[in-house]
Amino acid sequence: MIEIVMFVLMGAAMGTLGGLFGIGGGLVAIPALGVLFGLDQQLAQGTALLMVLPNVLLALWRYNQRNRISLRNALMLIIPSFCLAWLTSLWAVRLDPHSMRLAFVGFLIVLTVFNLIQMYWRNGNASTELRHAKWLWVLGLGSGVTGGLFGVGGGVIATPILTGVFGATQVVAQGLALALATPSTAITLVTYAVHGHVNWQMGIPLAVGGLASISWGVRLAHSLPEKMLRTLFCGFLVICAVVLALKV
Repeated sequence: MIEIVMFVLMGAAMGTLGGLFGIGGGLVAIPALGVLFGLDQQLAQGTALLMVLPNVLLALWRYNQRNRISLRNALMLIIPSFCLAWLTSLWAVRLDPHSMRLAFVGFLIVLTVFNLIQMYWRNGNASTELRHAKWLWVLGLGSGVTGGLFGVGGGVIATPILTGVFGATQVVAQGLALALATPSTAITLVTYAVHGHVNWQMGIPLAVGGLASISWGVRLAHSLPEKMLRTLFCGFLVICAVVLALKV
């Protein structure tokens, strides 16, 4: 019983961060499950996906209530992402866990550097109308690959690219990233579960805690200044990379 309560509280903390950054909590859960509970990379990712999916669904609904998400833009991201996430996840479940963890740390480092660069270099003003929207499908492909391989991808890779390349505001980018992440997260979770890479006893309480707190994170995201939200997101990525690197 004590363990269940602990997982629910952990899920609540992860859900808050997931709502704040539009990532569903997966980036928090994967390092935590790997470092604190000794799960190998695939099992940590699969268990995190079980928590992430309901969180992403709820966060997407909350974001859409506050800032209507363009269905056309969302579909241009979702369709290629779903296909690539499914194919990549079939490959990821067969990889060496240690190599997967090294790759995940590298992915976080690259993402952090990209975020830091775009904080000081912006091509034009942010807007709810995207620039170069016809190329959104390319972002969908890339997000699908990272989502299938690492269990995260939609919010993590799409948000900085949507703001830096496509000119979206941070909040609009995070809403679109959640729309992108939902179907690819679902198919990746199914693949990991079929191959036995999900700890249901951990994942379900984490999901319950996340669902209870993610709405608060979304409200907080809409109340913070744009630059502060970006700074917090970069700091969050650095912490995750360091924590996982210590485990490698």
